[in-house]
Amino acid sequence: MDDSALGGIYPIVYAFFRADGAIDEALMRRQVQACLAGGAHGVACLGLATEVGKLSSAERQRVLELVAAEVGGRVPLAVTVFGATVEAQLDFIGAAADQGAAWVILQPPAIPDLDELALLRFFGRVADASPLPVAIQNAPQYLGVGLGPERVVELAMRHPNVRLLKGEGSAVEIQGVIEATGGKLAVFNGRGGLELTDNLRAGCAGLIPAPDCFDYQVRIVEAFRGGRIDEAEGLYREILPAITFVMQSIPALLCYGKRLTARRLGLDVALVHDRAPALAPTSFGLEVTERLAAELGPYPGI
Repeated sequence: MDDSALGGIYPIVYAFFRADGAIDEALMRRQVQACLAGGAHGVACLGLATEVGKLSSAERQRVLELVAAEVGGRVPLAVTVFGATVEAQLDFIGAAADQGAAWVILQPPAIPDLDELALLRFFGRVADASPLPVAIQNAPQYLGVGLGPERVVELAMRHPNVRLLKGEGSAVEIQGVIEATGGKLAVFNGRGGLELTDNLRAGCAGLIPAPDCFDYQVRIVEAFRGGRIDEAEGLYREILPAITFVMQSIPALLCYGKRLTARRLGLDVALVHDRAPALAPTSFGLEVTERLAAELGPYPGI
């Protein structure tokens, strides 16, 4: 992987389910097709937006396969790795490599009372044995555990295959991490694209949001890179109400962000089914979703 080519908007796909609880493979494919048609710089899967913790190991493998097949190498594919042991994470990294992934994002293992030093050692062992470049997902506010800037620097210095960072913090926090790591890592932020232009000013290589507004976010990044800052800021103001609405919490993102994506795909929200535990949509929440979907319009090619 050429690190200099990294960056941009990598929408991380939602997990869509059928009424019987199975993965809705047709809708998953349609979502990936929309990401490609809308000019996504890359595609990501199996993170928090994909509800990875609710999926069985067989379902995680199937999501990987169908997303990779749909992407077909046209853009880089980043795959989040979920697993409680070094061996489990390495097994899945091998599967991701077989499917053509460009890089992987390591989630902290769900181990009680895991401290920073133990997490650093865990990530280091996985990174050293990984056949793919490694990012770590550093989102303590969502995952309950993470690394401070000093530990991130230590991890990157000790383990050169750690080449990226997936953060979930404010632009100010992310800028501090970028400064502390001295540009050694390609840093992506998340949070649905909140503070997108300031994240770019802070030095982010890109963002990994859910697909809700990804097409606008692609245009923002490209305008910003082209020096058209006013255009980028104007586009950001257009999508800020939608980002603010869905990013109240992870459950809100999965409930309303997924339905906003469905509407922009041209689908009825009745086709969106939740896997428990999940936030149930309210009538008012659906009204807001409909209004925002109308304001944003359909995805390109829909």
